[in-house]
Amino acid sequence: MKGIDKIVSRLESDAQAEIDALNAETKRQCDEILAGYREKADAAYEQRLREGKAGAAQRAERMASAADLEAKKLLLAFKQEMVGDVFTRAAAKLAKLPKKEYIAFLSAQAVKAAINGQGELVFNKKDAAEVGAEVAKAANAQLGSNGKLTVSKETRDIPGGMIVKNGDIEANCSVDVLVHLRRNDLSSQVAEILFA
Repeated sequence: MKGIDKIVSRLESDAQAEIDALNAETKRQCDEILAGYREKADAAYEQRLREGKAGAAQRAERMASAADLEAKKLLLAFKQEMVGDVFTRAAAKLAKLPKKEYIAFLSAQAVKAAINGQGELVFNKKDAAEVGAEVAKAANAQLGSNGKLTVSKETRDIPGGMIVKNGDIEANCSVDVLVHLRRNDLSSQVAEILFA
């Protein structure tokens, strides 16, 4: 039996050597496949990383651009608000001119707005009582023989200035309207002074 045991032992040894060789080959092939997939995975990771960085950079650029645009819009709105405030203050200052200057200013406006030198001057209650008659008198003096402006008994809720009324035709010479009419012409100059 020694001979059979030797043969069996030899067969087992050969089989084990073959199994070991197959295992080694299988391990080598698995390592190769794994290395190939690892390489592909690394390449895919690097590609995604590059794309992610590029996408993040684009988003950051868009966000910065949007923030810059928003800042410009806010600055423009602030500037427009400041320019508007200047014109609001100008209207208030016109309405509070010293009496002599206010009468001269209003009479000049009445002369410009009067059709054929005729019409009624409609003031707010305060101006009607304090300067109405003097404005009509000064405007009529400037108009000469054509001057037939009178102070209306009607009053309007205006901050200052007047409305020159001739029948159904009205010329609004209130200080806020006069300032508003000049706003388009003067806004750029005011902005230049404010923000130079």
